[in-house]
Amino acid sequence: MITVSSLTDPGSAPRTRAGGCLVASVDVEWTKNYQVTGGNRPFCCSVVYLDLPASGSADLSAAAFEYVSVYLEPDEPETALAARADALIRGVLRDARVVTGHQVCADLAILANTAGVGSLPVPAVAEAREAWHQRRLNGQSRQVIDTRYDIGRVLQGTSRRLVDVATELGLDVTQPELRGTSMTALHRRWLDTGDSTARERISVLNLRHSLSTALVALYAAGRGQWAGILNVNQLIADGAAGAWSWLDSPVFRSLLKEPDARP
Repeated sequence: MITVSSLTDPGSAPRTRAGGCLVASVDVEWTKNYQVTGGNRPFCCSVVYLDLPASGSADLSAAAFEYVSVYLEPDEPETALAARADALIRGVLRDARVVTGHQVCADLAILANTAGVGSLPVPAVAEAREAWHQRRLNGQSRQVIDTRYDIGRVLQGTSRRLVDVATELGLDVTQPELRGTSMTALHRRWLDTGDSTARERISVLNLRHSLSTALVALYAAGRGQWAGILNVNQLIADGAAGAWSWLDSPVFRSLLKEPDARP
């Protein structure tokens, strides 16, 4: 499995400052097979962590974050991704006080269904699904925010697609990875030819999903704000510099404040 992370120990959530609040955002990418019940299968996921003050609203204009990104090798079974995601989610549930995802119920269900194919236990996924179902009840030990279903009060538009929600709230989440292609086509290129650029494009796309979801959730909860339009690609370029060659490509660099600059 290909793991890219800013953490020395990608298997553990980062330590927070004294009195801080760890925020974790989870996103999973999967192949789609609507003709078979439970036929969708995960192949990539990421977790983004932000360390915020325990109270108040933080300025997220230059938000620092840590992350873990995992992607299956072409010959690895999807159950391996489900097992790795379960381990990451175990750390999230142990250490994060705010947990978010965009339609995270679907991500968790697909991980559970995939694990079920191989009779693989995924207790953290099961616990996270229960936390999602119980998220609106009082007395929960952590705050779970689903940015598809839980933030309508701060939105004017009707679309709940992540890119539309983020754009409405002033986030620039331009996705150059999908110009002239699709995620399915990119993943197939990786599987068939080993094209690492195709894989990297999906990994960065997935990381953007996790990071933008965290920002949206914090804004909706009154825990974060920014002035004007916040360029999420700039945050990724700063926070994941050197992690993927795609981040130094002319296509990606053209989205940044200083497109010719190199870290």
